[in-house]
Amino acid sequence: MGDVGSLSLGGCLGTMAVLTKNEFLFVLIGGIFVIEAVSVILQVGSFKLRGKRIFKMAPIHHHFELKGWPETKVIVRFWIISLVFAILALVTLKLR
Repeated sequence: MGDVGSLSLGGCLGTMAVLTKNEFLFVLIGGIFVIEAVSVILQVGSFKLRGKRIFKMAPIHHHFELKGWPETKVIVRFWIISLVFAILALVTLKLR
């Protein structure tokens, strides 16, 4: 999927989350994507303010690859984390 497809799909999903007042749930379900974006923001901010990097490379999945983790290990770990975030989001739905 290219930029046009992914950005329009993300915009539609974000709009749906706002219209249904489930913004927090949307952030929770997309936890890995939020972590990836925050890692880039932190890296750029740290480098501009202090001149030092927090991670070896941003986004964070590249940091793990540079530390020697094989790509498959990073992907499986991110799947597990995504599953935990999805289950947590489903639990919060039940609490409402």
